[in-house]
Amino acid sequence: MTPKEQGYYMPAEWHRHEATWLTYPHNEDSWPGKIETIFPSYHLFIKVLAESEKVHINVNDLATQERVSEALDKMGCNMPNVVFHLFPSNDAWCRDHGPAFLLNRDSSKKRAIVNWNHNAWGGKYPYELDTEIPRHVHSLMADSPLFEPGIVMEGGSIDVNGCGDLITTTSCLLNPNRNPNLDKSQIERYLCDYYGVENVIWLGDGIVGDDTDGHVDDLTRFVAPDTVITAVEDDVWDENYEPLRRNLETLKHCRLANGKQLEIIELPMPDMVFYDNQRLPASYANFYIANGKVIFPTYRCLTDNEAAYILEACFPDREIVGIDSTDIVWGLGSFHCLSQQMPAIE
Repeated sequence: MTPKEQGYYMPAEWHRHEATWLTYPHNEDSWPGKIETIFPSYHLFIKVLAESEKVHINVNDLATQERVSEALDKMGCNMPNVVFHLFPSNDAWCRDHGPAFLLNRDSSKKRAIVNWNHNAWGGKYPYELDTEIPRHVHSLMADSPLFEPGIVMEGGSIDVNGCGDLITTTSCLLNPNRNPNLDKSQIERYLCDYYGVENVIWLGDGIVGDDTDGHVDDLTRFVAPDTVITAVEDDVWDENYEPLRRNLETLKHCRLANGKQLEIIELPMPDMVFYDNQRLPASYANFYIANGKVIFPTYRCLTDNEAAYILEACFPDREIVGIDSTDIVWGLGSFHCLSQQMPAIE
């Protein structure tokens, strides 16, 4: 039986967390010539998370654990909430290689893990260690069922509202470098069966510089059961203008599983961020919803404040925390890409 048939579903990110999972950055090839500059912001991310929930961090060795633990302690991090695991990885993008956690309101086994296949966004990078992370995590909670669909899927490629709806992109999930033998309807069936949803909303292309082929967590996110926030670009000469406009138009014609029309909130794009003559996928949509907080990336531009105000209106009961991601995004992702929520059992 599939997870859905057994009553499992993926809750929305704003559901109370038991913990957040991270994989500590170590791959210099992901931040060539710049990896040391990301750690102040990354450590601040951990510190803010640890104020209100457990933070599980995968590290490659004890030396890394000791170094990171010392750095976090010096900055006043709530260390009892930080737990290290010697689970080796190729890279830091836990959203994509980490497990997906499901809940079940009725079963005696209240939480389950989905281990999707991971191929580093179409075989672009090494991934032989990353793909083992979900099994390592499952070894710590062996009483939870483990589901293995056998197809490629990445956490950043989908977003859910916990009420039967999921949003994704054709540019990513229908890319032949993922599951070339599956068509749209077959992939949609896997999404419904293994995330426990009824309705799939398909957007089109992602933003410039995104090497994931268009992850939705840089574009459009659920902020309430019937509401999404979506990135828009006002400059008609910008490369992102047209794909983001098309996605906005698609959303305007979508319906939720309950038949209601989506409420849509527009989120501006930041100023363009370049490094080494490469445009980076800077987006405010790559925020992470933690217990009592929303942590969003900032990019040293005036639009940072506008994004903060919009997020405050979306999450009036949470503290909005901006953390500089100008260096982190050189790795072609930000805080949502780096993290994976483990929902608390109801």
